[in-house]
Amino acid sequence: MFKRLLRDLDPNLPVSELTPGQIQAYITKQKLERSGYAANKDRQNLVAAWNWGIEYMNPNLSRPNPCQVKKMPEIRCPRYMPPEEDFWKVYNLASDQDRVMLLAFLHLAARRGEIFRLTWDDVDFRNNQIRLWTRKRHGGDLEFDWLPMTKMLKEALSWWQENRPIKDDPHVFLCVEKKNFCQGRYGKPFKYRQHFMGNLCERAQVKPFGFHSIRHLTASTLYKLGCVVADIQSVLRHASATTTAKYIQSLGLEGVRSALEALFQQKGRVLMFKPRETTGGDNPSEKEKAVSRAVNS
Repeated sequence: MFKRLLRDLDPNLPVSELTPGQIQAYITKQKLERSGYAANKDRQNLVAAWNWGIEYMNPNLSRPNPCQVKKMPEIRCPRYMPPEEDFWKVYNLASDQDRVMLLAFLHLAARRGEIFRLTWDDVDFRNNQIRLWTRKRHGGDLEFDWLPMTKMLKEALSWWQENRPIKDDPHVFLCVEKKNFCQGRYGKPFKYRQHFMGNLCERAQVKPFGFHSIRHLTASTLYKLGCVVADIQSVLRHASATTTAKYIQSLGLEGVRSALEALFQQKGRVLMFKPRETTGGDNPSEKEKAVSRAVNS
């Protein structure tokens, strides 16, 4: 974000001369070139950075925060969730450690950092559970949750523990390739793996999706299986059930669609019953009129 900002601003500009107008111009440009969502993410990071400077820099940055400019309008789209068959196409092209890692993402609904942070001490084979550490809580403290380990994932992790080429490192997943840009990271835990999923999706000829989309897939699968929000919340490890409900809602409108289908099916059954037609010249009774009104409504 700062690299983008300093392409528009003079890097030698004293921060005391930074104005809200300059920030607003930058944010507007990002909205036009990228998206309203991307522009607002940059704004959020700039506001946070300046607030940090107010609190901790010496001398402190001045108030008010010049980065608290007007937000850009956003077009919010449903989170992309790959079809289940696309995940398995990608999975089948992966091998060894990569296949085990993809399975861990799917069975644990884990975030990227949680999987990259995973150590063998977090894998409890005896009690069939896995400990995931996260900072996605208020305050940013590192906290953990224990999740059940499925039989399929347990078998995959057991195989990888026995067959991994580097056995003296506590991390479950390590860079074990010595080619190209991986050379400098050999034997170290992953940080990003930026091109990993894109390359697999391209080879599998499916719409690109990332690690976090696998988390969406797990949540959607649980929802379609009829799991209650409390169970899905436990798997996603949200602190609030409200967050889980919003998360599920952001994956699409399956629940609304089902409700509409049920409504119109019911409506169709009601419309099968028509009011009794009156014979010529007869006036309908009050009861007949009531029935007619109820059916037509």
